[in-house]
Amino acid sequence: MRSRSNSGVRLDGYARLVQQTILCYQNPITGLLSASHEQKDAWVRDNIYSILAVWGLGMAYRKNADRDEDKAKAYELEQNVVKLMRGLLQCMMRQVEKVEKFKHTQSTKDSLHAKYNTATCSTVVGDDQWGHLQVDATSLFLLFLAQMTASGLRIIFTLDEVAFIQNLVFYIEAAYKVADYGMWERGDKTNQGIPELNASSVGMAKAALEAIDELDLFGAHGGRKSVIHVLPDEVEHCQSILFSMLPRASTSKEIDAGLLSIISFPAFAVEDMNLVNVTKNEIISKLQGRYGCCRFLRDGYKTPREDPNRLHYDPAELKLFENIECEWPVFWTYFIIDGVFNGDAVQVQEYREALEGILIRGKNGIHLVPELYAIPPNKVDEEYKNPHTVDRVPLGKLPHLWGQSLYILSSLLAEGFLAAGEIDPLNRRFATSVKPDVVVQVTVLAENSYVQDLLRKHGIDVQSIADIHPIRVQPGRILSHIYAKLGRNKNMKLSGRPYRHIGVLGTSKLYVIRNQIFTFTPQFTDQHHFYLALDNEMIVEMLRIELAYLCTCWRMTGRPTLTFPITHTMLTNDGSDIHPAVLSTIRKLEDGYFGGARVKLGSLSEFLTTSFYTYLTFLDPDCDEKLFNDTSEGRFSPDSDSDLGGYLEETYKQESQDELDQYINHLLQSTSLKCYLPPLRKKTSEDSHVFSAVHSTRDILSVMAKAKGLEMPFAHMTLPTKVLSAHRKSLNLVDSPQPLLKQAHEDDFQWPRDDHGDVDCEKLVEQLKDCSNLQEQADILYLLYVIKGPSWDTDLSGQHGVTVQSLLSELYGKAGLNQEWGLIRYISGLLRKKVEVLAEACTDLLSHQTQLTVGLPPEPREKIISAPLPPEELTKLIYEASGQDISIAVLTQEIVVYLAMYVRAQPSLFVEMLRLRIGLIIQVMATELARSLNCSGEEASESLMNLSPFDMKNLLHHILSGKEFGVERSVRPIHSSTSSPAISIHEVGHTGVTKTERSGINRLRSEMKQLFSMSQAAFSSSHSSKSMRSSTPSSPTGTSSSDSGGHHMGWGERQGQWLRRRRLDGAINRVPVGFYQKVWKILQKCHGLSIDGYVLPSSTTREMTPQEIKFAVHVESVLNRVPQPEYRQLLVEAIMVLTLLSDTEMNSIGGIIHVDQIVQVANQLFMQDQMSAGAMDTLEKDQATGICHFFYDSAPSGAYGTMTYLTKAVASHLQELLPNSGCQMQ
Repeated sequence: MRSRSNSGVRLDGYARLVQQTILCYQNPITGLLSASHEQKDAWVRDNIYSILAVWGLGMAYRKNADRDEDKAKAYELEQNVVKLMRGLLQCMMRQVEKVEKFKHTQSTKDSLHAKYNTATCSTVVGDDQWGHLQVDATSLFLLFLAQMTASGLRIIFTLDEVAFIQNLVFYIEAAYKVADYGMWERGDKTNQGIPELNASSVGMAKAALEAIDELDLFGAHGGRKSVIHVLPDEVEHCQSILFSMLPRASTSKEIDAGLLSIISFPAFAVEDMNLVNVTKNEIISKLQGRYGCCRFLRDGYKTPREDPNRLHYDPAELKLFENIECEWPVFWTYFIIDGVFNGDAVQVQEYREALEGILIRGKNGIHLVPELYAIPPNKVDEEYKNPHTVDRVPLGKLPHLWGQSLYILSSLLAEGFLAAGEIDPLNRRFATSVKPDVVVQVTVLAENSYVQDLLRKHGIDVQSIADIHPIRVQPGRILSHIYAKLGRNKNMKLSGRPYRHIGVLGTSKLYVIRNQIFTFTPQFTDQHHFYLALDNEMIVEMLRIELAYLCTCWRMTGRPTLTFPITHTMLTNDGSDIHPAVLSTIRKLEDGYFGGARVKLGSLSEFLTTSFYTYLTFLDPDCDEKLFNDTSEGRFSPDSDSDLGGYLEETYKQESQDELDQYINHLLQSTSLKCYLPPLRKKTSEDSHVFSAVHSTRDILSVMAKAKGLEMPFAHMTLPTKVLSAHRKSLNLVDSPQPLLKQAHEDDFQWPRDDHGDVDCEKLVEQLKDCSNLQEQADILYLLYVIKGPSWDTDLSGQHGVTVQSLLSELYGKAGLNQEWGLIRYISGLLRKKVEVLAEACTDLLSHQTQLTVGLPPEPREKIISAPLPPEELTKLIYEASGQDISIAVLTQEIVVYLAMYVRAQPSLFVEMLRLRIGLIIQVMATELARSLNCSGEEASESLMNLSPFDMKNLLHHILSGKEFGVERSVRPIHSSTSSPAISIHEVGHTGVTKTERSGINRLRSEMKQLFSMSQAAFSSSHSSKSMRSSTPSSPTGTSSSDSGGHHMGWGERQGQWLRRRRLDGAINRVPVGFYQKVWKILQKCHGLSIDGYVLPSSTTREMTPQEIKFAVHVESVLNRVPQPEYRQLLVEAIMVLTLLSDTEMNSIGGIIHVDQIVQVANQLFMQDQMSAGAMDTLEKDQATGICHFFYDSAPSGAYGTMTYLTKAVASHLQELLPNSGCQMQ
């Protein structure tokens, strides 16, 4: 018999260790591991980590087998792993109804449980008696299910189990917006059961989704039916949110040692090496001690100061735990494994030696890893004074199975029994390696032969949708419907994937369904949902953004293939030519670069070999899944009331269609529109009134009351077109936030009435038949909508089932073709059209640590959104906050979408912005228009509502970027059918503008030439030499600045600059870098800061640490009580002056500091200086705050700068509190 090799002997030693410390806890029936001999429950996360040593040891035996017994040992160990994984699968499958519910609710009450009964796989505590929602635990299960399957273990046995795993993917794919209880089951660190978004959960979900994507769960023995599908856009959401959060762990934890599992083994979820190193260094510098790492700062678990009789902490109590947090040895095992993966032998050696020093020796000399090391109760004060000096004692479980397992695994790796690739067969460890450049393949398709011929005239040869047969082209929303069938299972009552928007990564793959190749057009080209796709310049802009996004985010093999359809709506208004913006885009795509992205333009057939394919076999004829299987197939998506036009594929009309074609046609035609309204006649100059669509609740109530013949202050029921248009125009975002109903005149045109004196709706419908003017059709339909409601059947032209709603939908389409943006936004609101991506957009902003408020300030009208909401709830909240003002509600949704585009594409714009107040941003946009166009608040609000989406987005970008910009009226070409006022937005001194902005300015030049000759004389008399210099046709002409009340102040262009800057910064809540940390320091030295009557107490520093998002949000909530944005910015400046004090040696300033008093004193000092200089007449004050307008408009620096006066004010305000009469301020 051969003698045992040295490695075999050492492996036997590890086998004994595994048997005595881990497998002795495994239940023989279920395979689950109990936490300890006393604690019999099985935690999902702990079970998976605890079995890793067994898995690793099995592979080590298989690799180093000296004898047949070693192979038998390897098989036995691997089967222990399979038994445990299947035990966890049993536990979860028993809660299948929770998985089904959670996909739709994402509620903490509907989540899978975090721990189970070891002997029976049943639950052990109620749904609400534990912090069960831990997305990272479910994700960890899926990650290791994938890794173990890839290593050769067979864990999943049946297709029912495959369907369940597919639904678990849906369960975790929304991790980027799910607030959960995290790794430590606590949520917010006050331990009061408040869930929060955790970087550890988002990162683990990202890793699991990437690992299990396209994986065959039956391993080498499977086929296409056992493959799991993941949508790449969900992975990318997790990636971008993770990137924005790290190194912060959550809103209440500025750093957490649990992040080691995200930046290194097992998740390897972070692709940026710098971010990995920053996070690792933060953990080492803030959390590492002599016995391991603390979990997070001010963690009270098992410390001597923790009250064992209650679970929660009082907020002010957290300060007690500072410097005495328990240290956990388990984190050093992560550092050892990380060193092995990085090839850092020094790190491995250092941490192995440190760990050996703190292991407990058990009986027979076996090494045990304790749960944690705590300060002895009698040494607490000593540790407070001199952190990391007191010797600690081991507490908690011994061994701590999670730590014990990773200790054994790290030893096997460090001693060469295992290679890194063996415990990472899916190669996640290469996440940070450099990726090759992505080239996006773009194929342009003409909708029909007419569009194809128009393109050919310009020398652009493209295929039409009919030409590329047998490849099929469908809109992106069809893919959403198809994916809704994925993972359905009748046996377990699983419904598959919830109907959700599919992003550009998902539509840039090619799909094989029933042996046919499908390509799907991106969602942004789909006009059926929201009006952004009706603006061709906006479509081009979105194409630019999406191409750049594809270049940075594509992770799959092969190249992304984007199909860009040229449809009839991309023609000029008269339909005779292609829209110039679309033409120039195609030309740029031909060059090979567009918006910074590398592109290759070509036909689909050229790209077939280089694209990425996904095989959707769940729609195959032999599958259980029937395409038409339930009665509710008519209502596929929440938006089924809208036009669902698709691309007609003439080739398929003649052939007998199979079930798939019938299904797709059914989806496309289930709600297609028929035309009932009369055609529009050409516009004449008489139709000058513009539909600016603003109805408040008050308007609707008064119209309703009159319609019902109630007594109102008006003599007659006169609501003619002019009145409707007038009271639609009455929105004034600049002066008063509430629209008012304009009084009707006696001599106005009368609506038809019946015998009872009420409005005769039937006659109105008759009028509608003969009415060929867009505005009049809108007015009549609006009145019918108000009086009869959206579902009233008009019986137009004797057709049954023609509801007001369907007529409005048709009118929406016509308004879209005519680019009537005010009307489009308004009908959008009446139809309650939702931006399909609204919830995702909102979540993107929130997850980037940016909160939102909707509605105009102050609270309670202004509503705060601090956590992701379901789409219906979000829309409802926006309408409530808008005071039922439909236009503001629609515009709010539009702006949220633009902000989300920017937060994805240019996150640097949002630095130090913690809360975006959409209502204020809308107000500032209107104020800017009023100021630049020198017009009334009503006109400005109307102009804002009539801006095209592209211009709206540009205006928002200028406000966010902080650049100086001008707004101009431009003269539209005469043939344009739009009635909205033409406005161009451009930078002052446009040297650093983007290409799109430059082209906008060039276009403006020709338009302005007409204006310039007329207005030069008028401008020359009223403006300073500076604005005359800038009054060239291509640059902004200076106009007088106006304050928020719309009163004109005779200042030159330069003079309004700082007032505007403060107003813009205040509206978007921009603060200086490091502002919140400085506020934290001041609060440590005084009793509190009083801001506009609200006190920010110093006790907040006892609960929160300086880098916490939670603290920053708390400061913001006080600052946001100030309604005027410019006044808010002065308060921020005053606080910045105060922060200079926090750097002095003084221990305490004492008392509460009144920041608004400091600003008032500074204002008084400024006024005195101005008066002494003889400026008596011009010193106008802001009525609300009493601050001089000139003070608002002073630069921060300089002899008359705000900082000079604020510093003097701070010195005088604090004089009695400072030693030696404030000499330190000198």
